[in-house]
Amino acid sequence: MVHPTDAPLQDTASHEPSPATRPGGSRLATRALAALLLVPCAPVIGVLGLGVALSMGRPILFRQERSGLHQTRFTLFKLRSMRSAFDATGAPLPDEARVTGLGKFLRRSRLDELPGLWNVVRGDMAFVGPRPLLPETIAQLGERGHQRARVRPGLTGWSQVNGNTLLSLDEKVALDMCYIDNASPRLDMQILLRTFWVMLGGERRAPQIETPRVEACPSEAAE
Repeated sequence: MVHPTDAPLQDTASHEPSPATRPGGSRLATRALAALLLVPCAPVIGVLGLGVALSMGRPILFRQERSGLHQTRFTLFKLRSMRSAFDATGAPLPDEARVTGLGKFLRRSRLDELPGLWNVVRGDMAFVGPRPLLPETIAQLGERGHQRARVRPGLTGWSQVNGNTLLSLDEKVALDMCYIDNASPRLDMQILLRTFWVMLGGERRAPQIETPRVEACPSEAAE
């Protein structure tokens, strides 16, 4: 298994690119596959959407502008997992206070990401790639943000299956860069398989991830 700390540095000009970086026909195939997956997933999204409507009200979908390939902005679609709640000053309560029981389940199981298949159909995202971040976060990352935008963001990715919310932003970006510099169909398949494990067992910080070692990822030179 490829680990973020021992993934070999590859010649990105010669090794086989992943679906996140391939142009042309493979992109059309990815979008077509996402469209096909939407058919059996539509009833699941409908049932979960009904649960969101009953427990949190409307809107059912969470929409937010994110930064994509070459920092092109797009609207991300997810199932809503937080209720609208404000303090006495009118400011939103912390996320922890707004996430509902259903919302926790959706996040833990990654089922809140199902509407993101539409983003893949539209060509905004890939199945595998760095998590789509806010445009202002990408801007704050400077050159790392620019390098990170070399590929489309993904529904799942290397940092997402190695800890995701349990990681710091710097750790996530280091893992994202490591993925980009070592992207391959084989690695994508490993990530997809590990995503199913995360859906069943929840997020766990990978034991081999320690900040100094993550920063020593082979992609460090590209940052």
